[in-house]
Amino acid sequence: MALEVDVEKTYGAFRLEASFRTEGEPLALLGPSGCGKSLTLKCIAGIQRPDRGRIVLDGQVLFDSAARIDLPPQRRRVGYLFQQYALFPHMTVAENIAAGCRGLGREERKKRTAELAAMLRLEGLEGLRPRQLSGGQQQRTALARILASEPRAILLDEPFSALDGHLKWQLEPELKDVLDGFAGAAVWVTHDLEEAYRNCPRVCVMEAGRTGPVRDMAALPSDPRTVVAARLTGCRNCAAAEPEAGTGRLRVPQWGASLRAAAPWRAGARAVGIREECLRPAAEEDENVLDCAVVRRVEDVSAGVLLLRPRGGGPDAPLLRMKVEKGAALPEGDTLRVVLPPEDILILE
Repeated sequence: MALEVDVEKTYGAFRLEASFRTEGEPLALLGPSGCGKSLTLKCIAGIQRPDRGRIVLDGQVLFDSAARIDLPPQRRRVGYLFQQYALFPHMTVAENIAAGCRGLGREERKKRTAELAAMLRLEGLEGLRPRQLSGGQQQRTALARILASEPRAILLDEPFSALDGHLKWQLEPELKDVLDGFAGAAVWVTHDLEEAYRNCPRVCVMEAGRTGPVRDMAALPSDPRTVVAARLTGCRNCAAAEPEAGTGRLRVPQWGASLRAAAPWRAGARAVGIREECLRPAAEEDENVLDCAVVRRVEDVSAGVLLLRPRGGGPDAPLLRMKVEKGAALPEGDTLRVVLPPEDILILE
């Protein structure tokens, strides 16, 4: 079941331009806070009306500005799992689930409610109200209500943002199992790469209101392509760069460096990146060597991180992060020569 989205919307000073297609497997809509992910879901669900564009689900047009089609939310058959679940506070678990059973008679509705309560491990809780439930129980109730409506698409808006880390790890496999058994389209909004990687085979990265191309999730960490995607995948060392005419090297003014990269420069590129675990102390024969001032050492749970200021970049240069073994001894003094291996330099748009 395919979901096709191509919409634009101006929301105050913010402009959304979202365009993607997903079919047959969950798609992660990945991006930093404020980039337009939730607004995109609300346009699909019919909660917000785009200014222009088209949304098609399973061959049915949900929205088309040119044809003046704008189906109300209740006719779209799109299930939306809100961050705070949006359960009806005055209703019990069973009543919340039954509220999603549209068009069914009393006995059918009762049977369907019982089936979903069993499937999502809510048996024994049917008479409780949302305030009497844990966060995980509330989420499962909200999912049951969504599935009761027999949706053609499920939209998940940061589904674990309201839960602590321990509960998230308990519920995430359960949610994945639900989606694996779901025949419709699914879009999972998150800013957490690891969460997206575990649950979605495909990914679309959003930046400042714009979607990028839909890609295989497995390829994103090794080839993020953009600065935003690189940062979402954990690359904290990024700086503006440009080719040096006639040398085959790249000039990185913020680091005061001329570097060779194994990957070719490409049209639209404007920066380079390198992961903190790829930097290492330089040997005599290395190229791409920077002299850096050691600004600070930070001890993490399992490793140490050095904050380094490239001496050629000036006092306002962004610090480089370099991962080291926890408790590892370093050369005496406040200067460290580090190498940026050419094969580890990312070319970024």
